[in-house]
Amino acid sequence: MRRALIVIDVQESFRARPLWEQIADPKIAEPVNRLVRLARSAGDLVVWVLHIEPGSGGPFDPVLGHVRLLDELERPAEGEPVLHKTSHNAFTTTNLQQLLTAAGVGELWVCGIRTEQCVETTTRVGSDLGYRMVFVTDATTTNPIGDLSAESVIERTEAVLRDRFARIATVAELEAEPGASGA
Repeated sequence: MRRALIVIDVQESFRARPLWEQIADPKIAEPVNRLVRLARSAGDLVVWVLHIEPGSGGPFDPVLGHVRLLDELERPAEGEPVLHKTSHNAFTTTNLQQLLTAAGVGELWVCGIRTEQCVETTTRVGSDLGYRMVFVTDATTTNPIGDLSAESVIERTEAVLRDRFARIATVAELEAEPGASGA
């Protein structure tokens, strides 16, 4: 079975928002880069997804220049798709499923910004579409929500996804698996 890594919304738009000061892991690019290198070394497809809100006048409006990968991230390699979405999940408003089907992908590793929002939603939709999902929890991050700390939001997301929608894994666990390249 072929595998793909989906990097969701790891973009400068978040850094342009005041909430960035409360993000659980401002160095999110580090674990995401490790995951990208691991996926590439295994010959996996890497798909980059950016959230856009055209005409909004906010940080996700492409005309303002924040809709781009975090500066610290690896750059997409030749042939790696960069998709733009307007929904919470990476499937509904993109051709992601078509790309994955054409590539024969059956397993998805997911990571990115807003653990409980776009990354979780993509995980749920991917599971419903029949993909074997791996939620790489330490390569996601989020902000506090209401009375919940960011850490509590992440724990809750892991709890509701685990064994229902996805396998929960860390970058180190994936690196240590038999056959993992770059371990």
